[in-house]
Amino acid sequence: MTTVKVILKENKGNLRNEYPIYIRIIKDRKARFISTGKYIKKEHWNEKTSRIKKSLPNSVRLNAYLAQKVAEAEAVAVELETRSKTVSPNRIKEKIMGVSAIDFFSFADNYLRKYEARAAVGTYRSVKAIVEKLRQYCNNKPLFLDQITINFLKNYENHLRAGLGNSSNTVHNNFKKLNQVLNEAIREDLYDMQSNPFLRYKIRQQPSQRAYLTEDEIMLFEQMLLKEGSVKFHHRNMYVFCTYAGGIRISDLLKLKWSNFDGERIIFKIQKTGQPHSIKLPNKALEIIEYYKQFMKVETDFIFPGLKSRLDDSDPIALHNAISSATSLCNKSLRTIAKELNINKSISFHTSRHTFATRALRKGMRIEYVSKNMAHTKVAQTQIYTKIINAELEAAMDIFNS
Repeated sequence: MTTVKVILKENKGNLRNEYPIYIRIIKDRKARFISTGKYIKKEHWNEKTSRIKKSLPNSVRLNAYLAQKVAEAEAVAVELETRSKTVSPNRIKEKIMGVSAIDFFSFADNYLRKYEARAAVGTYRSVKAIVEKLRQYCNNKPLFLDQITINFLKNYENHLRAGLGNSSNTVHNNFKKLNQVLNEAIREDLYDMQSNPFLRYKIRQQPSQRAYLTEDEIMLFEQMLLKEGSVKFHHRNMYVFCTYAGGIRISDLLKLKWSNFDGERIIFKIQKTGQPHSIKLPNKALEIIEYYKQFMKVETDFIFPGLKSRLDDSDPIALHNAISSATSLCNKSLRTIAKELNINKSISFHTSRHTFATRALRKGMRIEYVSKNMAHTKVAQTQIYTKIINAELEAAMDIFNS
């Protein structure tokens, strides 16, 4: 139920001691105000009746004008509430003022173009897929911002879980990305922050199992006899290198050129954040990188075999596709190697990152140093690995129960 009333804003007086008359709209205990453009002195206003006193000349005409505005606002509220149960006071105000409702999908499409222009291909594709999933749920119809309510999110969450079989973490990621779009609308003053249902509706992320190799398993990887120059040989070397070299992501590893290596460290720009980063290489990592020096022709060559030398790495889409393809091939090799070594773990290249973190902490490296080597923006991101090690220690104490 929407209530509409004429009020005098007594906190907005001008130099002539006149105060503005506003139309106040209240729905769901949320108030929105529309200026009538009329100003009067306090002594001419009747607070009880919300009308202008007869002491003011033209009071009859002004009261008729205000009554007409209230009637128009009430008519708009009834019209919108008849169409939708989720209409917001913002939308009622916009309709009265002749402002078109903002379609979430139209706004999201513009938002995505910014990522595309910044060459953030991975982010562009992941957010686009999530927006398209929501668009299908809405049967390709417009979804106005004021229709995104807590009840809407509850229904959509149920669809993701029961209809699509998505896990809690997938639902969490979907909602996180959709919230990013709404926050952009807030920053552009197109949406009221207090109307954002994600402030009150949270999907709890479930802790995921982070696979990693133990010292013995790394040794098995290192010592495994593989045909020199084979695909598996190179993929094994790249994986082992990363377990020593700060857990560098494969997207950054594949792009490393000899110009990024100064003889003892690698210096590069992180693809995910665009921030510069430097990692001093321990002996084992240097040993691996020195092996590949024999194949270097020019400093602009890639250090590791994975991307074609003729690849135009200034083309973000071509680069993203090449990295995705190389990552998939590498993960396939690593799964084969793990199986041949009887390592019963789900191994992907990203586990080299987990392996570096757990190894470094076990060897006594301070957590803030581990965090900086891994280019984490917050130490809290690294603390998950201390929990893994603490869990191992607790499990080790079970020896006294056997």
